[in-house]
Amino acid sequence: MPRHPNRAIVAWLLAGLLGYLVLPWYAIQDSAWYAVLTQITDGPDTANGLFQAFSHGRRWLLGGLAGLALASVGLAIPPGRRQGLWLIAGALLGLVALVGGGFTIGARGWSFDILNAWFGELEVQQFGMGGGAFVAITALTLLLAFGLARCGNFKGDLFVAGAVVGCAALLLLFIAYPVTKALSAAFIDDAGHWGPGALFERIGDARIWSLGCLAGSTQCGVAWNTLFLALACAIGSTVLGTMMALLAERNAGPRLQTPLRLVALLPIITPPFVVGLGLILLFGRAGIVNQFLEYAFDITPTRWFYGFLGTWIAQMFAFTPIAFMIMRGVVQGLAPSLEEAAQILHADRRQTFFTVTLPLMKPGLANAFLVGFIESIADFGNPIVVGGQYSVLSTDIFFAIVGAQFDQGRAAALAWVLTLFALGVFALQRGLLGRQNYTTVSGKGDAGIPMRLPDGVRRTLNGVVYPWLAFTLVVYLFAFIGGFVRTWGRDYTFTLAHFQTAFGLEWGDFGLVWSGTAWNSLFTTLTLSGLSAPLTAAIGLLIAYLIARTDFRGRDGFEFIALLAFAIPGTVLGVSYILAFNVPPAELTGTGLIIVICFLFRNLPVGVQAGTAAFKQLDKSLDEASLMLRASTAQTLQRVVLPLLKPALIAALVYSFARAMTTVSAVIFLVTAENELATTYIIGRIGNGDYGIALAYCTVLILLMSLIIGAIQWLVGERRLGRRKSSAAPVAAGM
Repeated sequence: MPRHPNRAIVAWLLAGLLGYLVLPWYAIQDSAWYAVLTQITDGPDTANGLFQAFSHGRRWLLGGLAGLALASVGLAIPPGRRQGLWLIAGALLGLVALVGGGFTIGARGWSFDILNAWFGELEVQQFGMGGGAFVAITALTLLLAFGLARCGNFKGDLFVAGAVVGCAALLLLFIAYPVTKALSAAFIDDAGHWGPGALFERIGDARIWSLGCLAGSTQCGVAWNTLFLALACAIGSTVLGTMMALLAERNAGPRLQTPLRLVALLPIITPPFVVGLGLILLFGRAGIVNQFLEYAFDITPTRWFYGFLGTWIAQMFAFTPIAFMIMRGVVQGLAPSLEEAAQILHADRRQTFFTVTLPLMKPGLANAFLVGFIESIADFGNPIVVGGQYSVLSTDIFFAIVGAQFDQGRAAALAWVLTLFALGVFALQRGLLGRQNYTTVSGKGDAGIPMRLPDGVRRTLNGVVYPWLAFTLVVYLFAFIGGFVRTWGRDYTFTLAHFQTAFGLEWGDFGLVWSGTAWNSLFTTLTLSGLSAPLTAAIGLLIAYLIARTDFRGRDGFEFIALLAFAIPGTVLGVSYILAFNVPPAELTGTGLIIVICFLFRNLPVGVQAGTAAFKQLDKSLDEASLMLRASTAQTLQRVVLPLLKPALIAALVYSFARAMTTVSAVIFLVTAENELATTYIIGRIGNGDYGIALAYCTVLILLMSLIIGAIQWLVGERRLGRRKSSAAPVAAGM
């Protein structure tokens, strides 16, 4: 039985009405929203939208109801342009009233002095948006999208229209709006006057753009330092991540594949300062390497490791796993039939690899490079630990914000430079990929055998990847041992006291007592990360689908805003959230929700990039065949596309969960005593000199996240493309 064409429109009209009738309109401060559902007809703190408008003097809320009523008129008109115009008119009326009222009326009345001068002081105020307002505004936003679809946009597909407009609204609210609010400080001079001259004066500083290092000086400007480091990190992490992916999927036997993947992902499941600490214990001035050189060759220990070299190695540890996850899905998606065709035409394995295999990996390589570059320029933890005198933009921004100067204008100006770097690389990536076709997964049967790697390539992979993985294990071995010794550097006696302090358990009068000091932060981190990871993966893959499979105006801008969170240092993003969401219409500061949102949009670009690379390999005929069989777009995504995106889904879930568990800079200003996170607890212990407890906590995090990531991979499963393993046919391997 075919669905009614207005089914989705009716559903969201009812949702908007319910938002006015059954939920508290404003955010509840002292209790959960569901605890006051029986009080929605009472005072101004808990009343629903209807009572807020009629009983408490907030008449502007009636605009939303009027918009819903106007949109409902379209139900009496057959689907088409006229119905779309009614929907658009009603949605715009409601959104202007509610969103406009939210930004212009705050907790003290008018939010702008000019409105006070025009209309006089406002006696009625309003607080942050609550459940009722959120549902009503969401309903109006989707009705606007449906109206655009009825008018012929998005090929008339209501799902695609709702997804594009809904995701665009989220990106504007939680990325563009707070970042713009923070970056606008760059245009305000010391006297408080607004103008572009303030920005140019700040970014024209010689310390930012000096090329003294090329003329024999010790350092270049901080912008060039950041750019050189980002290019080196992006190239290195992309090459190394691709090597790992090829080794895991084309060369390593079944017994080695799982250990290889686990070791390759180790750096992504630990706080960034753990890698830095392990590297310092190895290569620092008092590290084992320098001590050995002094003992064996009488070489005086120096700080040679600190600076560009140390930061680059630390970032390679941190960001190579991202490239590995992206490229693993790309390598899995390569069609053996294309390689077999080249070999049938008398190309040997080396020619096939360099003329067929590598070119088909171009979208994945470009996406891995872009993510590595943006991650590097926004990285804060590694440069602050091992950067020494090698200044980069992210650390300069941090000190501009938290230092004694508190120069928000300088921080915003430096953030503009980072944004321009990201925009330039984004444009370069789009230019290189262009409109070329890289489809390798189609609806046709492909039970071919993946080609064995050429001998020279295989030897190179073995000679690079396995030493790097061994190096990784050594670094983490030092960090692991540090939690089991009494005092690192002085007393190496084995002890479990650090684990007992952090994660002790006792029996009390009422049963088991979680007596360790770290339990609260661990439970909070697990809860918030567990909430954000599925949302990040779902929204990221949905945005990737919209970018790769749909064509609409503003798509390039849509994609850039989705990646903008990576171009902004975590510190700036956290501060921008405080500035944007500390006042109505969205008062989120101090809540766990703002941390979940920060996790979500900070980690969103990896899901987008992994999904985009995967979509470029899938033949559009798969989608079209499903749609021709009268499946809806949502059904096609669920039953056809999503099963083929399992590597991208795993990459998005694993990365978003791990980064939420271990992130520092983005949430350092957002945590509260009630919402302490694992990383802030560890930083506090390091600040107190309790390195043993900090390293013990890190050990627990590594083990716990390894188990959770393994569970994610088991639950999602592997993508099945009907291909045989190369070991099944040794004859073909020698072709």
